[in-house]
Amino acid sequence: MRTGLVIVASTRAAAGTYPDRSGPLAVEFLRRLGLDTPDARVVADVDIPAAVEKALAERPAVLLTSGGTGVTPDDRTVEAVAAHLDRELPGIVHAFFARGLASTPTAALSRAVAGLAGGTFVMTLPGSTGGVRDGCAVLAPLLPHLLDQLEGRHEH
Repeated sequence: MRTGLVIVASTRAAAGTYPDRSGPLAVEFLRRLGLDTPDARVVADVDIPAAVEKALAERPAVLLTSGGTGVTPDDRTVEAVAAHLDRELPGIVHAFFARGLASTPTAALSRAVAGLAGGTFVMTLPGSTGGVRDGCAVLAPLLPHLLDQLEGRHEH
């Protein structure tokens, strides 16, 4: 069975200051696609590089992150993920930005990366529920086909 993992980068949620609401959206999305996905792992921003490394070592089919994609000094998720990507998929990121910009101009301030780390598809999403919903909407028609391709099943 294909597996999915979700990591939430939020120092305040990790400390229990408030509940994370973005991670569960990504988890439910992956579960709806049929991926065996545990509840989101919520970590402080400073711990995101180690969390990404640990997650990728588990070789999930999909790894989605939420949070750490902005421009504050703590926002390091994009760099942590990009360091592991063998191939980037900029078209997915372009589609994600186009969807976000249709509803809010501040979507342009977010940073994102999508690509392949070995056999794992990885994408960084914003920490907002709207940003995660936009990312999932973009990925919904793409992920099943992409995962089939990664497993060597090609439709001609």
